[in-house]
Amino acid sequence: MFRTLLMFVAATALALPAVADTRIGVVDLRQALFSSNDAKSFSENMQKDFAGDEQKVREAQEAARSLKERLEKDGAMMNDSERNKLAGEFQEKVKEFNFLKQRLDTTVNQRKQAFLEEARPEVDAAVKELLEENDLDLILPSEAVVYVKPDMNLTPQLLEKLNR
Repeated sequence: MFRTLLMFVAATALALPAVADTRIGVVDLRQALFSSNDAKSFSENMQKDFAGDEQKVREAQEAARSLKERLEKDGAMMNDSERNKLAGEFQEKVKEFNFLKQRLDTTVNQRKQAFLEEARPEVDAAVKELLEENDLDLILPSEAVVYVKPDMNLTPQLLEKLNR
């Protein structure tokens, strides 16, 4: 055990000078990308493209809610066949809502993923420019960093490059 500890201390001592000379920058890729002009335009287009689908989802949700409230309010006064019919209608509306919502969510997620994949080369090029311009050895994502000095947070510079 002492030998392992001694080896660890020696390895750490040898590595410290190399770490001291390493210049590291940090970027919040998600923030920069989703704050970019392209992302804002993409978001506006998505809202326009899916407004009708979102309306259908809201209508199905409201219809299901209305049927549920009616069932809770008037169910005790209904005969079994009326109550069963209304419960069936409610179940159908819930199924419709779930189907529409899942389809919309899947389509939106696919479009977002396509946007991310399309933007990836531009983001990579901008990060590489930051690396060279700031004479850095390494750029880390902000999610992997506990603290960074403000002058080493390169997110605003990345956003500027993405907006060119």
